[in-house]
Amino acid sequence: MTITGNRGLWSAIAVVLALCSGQAAEAQVAEYKGYETPAYTVERSVDGIELRSYPPQLVAEVTVDGDRSTAASRGFRVLAGYIFGGNDGSAKIAMTTPVTEAPADPAAGEGRWTIRFGIPSGWSLATLPRPNNPNIRFVELPKARMAVLRFSGFPTASALERQVEALRQAAGRLGLKTVGAPVYIFYDSPFTLPWNRRNEVALTLP
Repeated sequence: MTITGNRGLWSAIAVVLALCSGQAAEAQVAEYKGYETPAYTVERSVDGIELRSYPPQLVAEVTVDGDRSTAASRGFRVLAGYIFGGNDGSAKIAMTTPVTEAPADPAAGEGRWTIRFGIPSGWSLATLPRPNNPNIRFVELPKARMAVLRFSGFPTASALERQVEALRQAAGRLGLKTVGAPVYIFYDSPFTLPWNRRNEVALTLP
């Protein structure tokens, strides 16, 4: 058989390879500064905010008492202890980003916070080692739509309040209804210079 005589076959192979290449691109893991991040689709960017669609995600979380800053620090240490080997078999699990923070019970105020890490791809509820700390939970978050505002600088309480208010106003101008308390999203280590930081505030869309 000649290549000319099998033009149809080679065309079919090319189509298959193109499809496989496209599938591989879609399956690529998103990263930020070398750390895996949850994938999301930006539906549109308007008035300074992004409307994002997130697929289901597996996370590790812990609920901590205290003000946001204190709870964030304590919660981070608990979750970091788990991925650095504080589990059955002392397994090491790759760090991901971002760390998210939200009031554990918005109706009760901001005295309790839920801190979350994303679980890296390749792990599942069936394969994750059991944490030594019984306060750590694994949760499969459902798909979600969120309005997100990104900003740099130090995420002080006053800065977060300003950004949340700006996000609410932008959502209102767009006629978007939001539900629940804001979620605070932090991508960088505490040692990152303020102008290089990626911080976000997010509101859930129904």
